[in-house]
Amino acid sequence: MPVSVEDKQEQLFANLRKLERALVAFSGGTDSAYLAWAANQALGRNALAVTADSVSIPESHKRDAEAFVVRFGIAHEYIETREFENPDYVRNSPDRCFHCKDELFTRLEELGRERGIVHIIYGVNLDDLGDYRPGQGAAKNHQVAAPLADVSLSKAEIRELSRRAGLPTWDRPASACLSSRIPYGTPVTIENVKTVETGEEELKALGFRQFRVRFHGEVVRVEVAREEMERALSMEMAARFTEIFKKLGFKYVTLDLEGYRQGSLNEVLNLVGNSF
Repeated sequence: MPVSVEDKQEQLFANLRKLERALVAFSGGTDSAYLAWAANQALGRNALAVTADSVSIPESHKRDAEAFVVRFGIAHEYIETREFENPDYVRNSPDRCFHCKDELFTRLEELGRERGIVHIIYGVNLDDLGDYRPGQGAAKNHQVAAPLADVSLSKAEIRELSRRAGLPTWDRPASACLSSRIPYGTPVTIENVKTVETGEEELKALGFRQFRVRFHGEVVRVEVAREEMERALSMEMAARFTEIFKKLGFKYVTLDLEGYRQGSLNEVLNLVGNSF
């Protein structure tokens, strides 16, 4: 007999209460926001949401995260991460996300030791388990738990439970760190991720909701959700895109006709037998 979404949430709360105290890796996206809220429901101030203070996280996401925790009374702190000091991260191989999460979880472990908190949790959901996510390997190495996946909550179910709880993140577009916009093999630098961030803020100001700015050296490849593509394809918008991205130093401005899709930079990888 299928388990209802309500039963999954109750089991989630029960599992969280058993932890007694926990650090929640909180990026501000739909999954981590729901987990931070759930942990607060189950543990109150014994759950601490922690956000990485990294240039790979857009400033707008940090502001949204701060507004969220204030609104729902969630204990929250920032922790500095130094992934850009790691040559293995900067090199931007297909396992880049492993090195990012390894740094985050290392810093969270240090914070946990300082505060006497053993458990670290993060917002991987059931759907994520079938995707290419090297960060999950880092989570396993650091024994970081995934309570949402443990109770088989899918992304759609998390969105629905978030909606019922009145969380503003329930329909937030999928997001990822800025470094994910840089093709594998192109070094990730503070300069190029800040260029991407500026470009994406400009697109947001134009009213687009789901998009990515993909950095390809002298070329920028803009992905826009298919339902927003008609607007993006107008000559007026072409002129705006050109103005925005040439000011940012790109020589060529392109619009990807396949539209936005998660992990499009993974399309060039041969993931069969990949050990990352």
